[in-house]
Amino acid sequence: YDSFEDPELRYRQRYVDLVVNDGVKETFLKRATVIKTMRAVLDEAGYTEVETPILQSIAGGASARPFITHHNATELYLKRLIVGGFEGVYEIGKNFRNEGMDKNHNPEFTCMELYVQYKDYNWMMSFTEKLLERICIAVNGSEETTIDGKTISFKAPYRRLPILDAIKEKTGYDLNGKSEEEIRQICKELKMEIDDTMGKGKLIDEIFGEFCEGTFIQPTFITDYPVEMSPLTKMHRSKPGLTERFELMVNGKELANAYSELNDPIDQEERFKDQLRLSEKGDDEAMFIDQDFLRALQFGMPPTSGIGIGIDRLTMLMTGKSYIQEVLFFPQMRPEKVIPKDAPAKYMELGIAEDWVPVTTQ
Repeated sequence: YDSFEDPELRYRQRYVDLVVNDGVKETFLKRATVIKTMRAVLDEAGYTEVETPILQSIAGGASARPFITHHNATELYLKRLIVGGFEGVYEIGKNFRNEGMDKNHNPEFTCMELYVQYKDYNWMMSFTEKLLERICIAVNGSEETTIDGKTISFKAPYRRLPILDAIKEKTGYDLNGKSEEEIRQICKELKMEIDDTMGKGKLIDEIFGEFCEGTFIQPTFITDYPVEMSPLTKMHRSKPGLTERFELMVNGKELANAYSELNDPIDQEERFKDQLRLSEKGDDEAMFIDQDFLRALQFGMPPTSGIGIGIDRLTMLMTGKSYIQEVLFFPQMRPEKVIPKDAPAKYMELGIAEDWVPVTTQ
């Protein structure tokens, strides 16, 4: 054979892929540059790199279905360190999500999370622009990268668009002031598949995901999420019912999620209780109550801004790769099938003496 192109084999046998296929090693060297540059920017700003537990008993942090045995909730630990007096802390580490595998998702992924005291989400948008612009220059020599045939510019500034305005722009429906039942009816008019477990926030999220998210190719900050979608976020200073949160969309996918962090322990406890009620309705992405985190907030957390950036998706953008498996040395794969020793003769012709022969699955 003079080629090694089957994706299944390439991801399973990365050692062969690295040796045989040009450009594969270069992709992972660029990934290293992404992380190195990100760390340099954060260190130069005076922030402290820390480590927090991966395994814990309470599922918390960003909305996601928890594993039965473990779930990563880095952000609640990092905010405890802000309570403890650190000016700014960050962690680059593994996260785990109980979700399927596709071109944009791997159950195990790498994320950078940063928390800085006495900052808000407006400051964090500006900081993120500078960070990504510098990373793009370090990797590609300019503020531009190309992916899926599209040229994307990370040169600041990026567009800022409130989520309800984005939904109105893309669907024609104005959700401002709408009740859960009114939004449920709009979902039906949009011919969306919804169920009774979805609360107001989940319904809005589904509308945005189906009609809006994929349309934002150039970096765009989607801002000011409804409180029902943001249980850890400070209420908006001038827009009732909304919060100071943004998600950064690039090439039709979320790259970052950030807040002006909620630091009122009484408000936070009520938000946790609201999440518990959603969980009881069947929402498997709702959060549980973390009593120790509430206790930490009672000691006093200064106004703080936090952000999480997916390293794998960022590397995809910077290297022009359309599949997350291309930027992970060893992506999660389905188990290989095995063929018993007494299998048909065509397998015995391989001359394998062991009890089984590994065979890849589609």
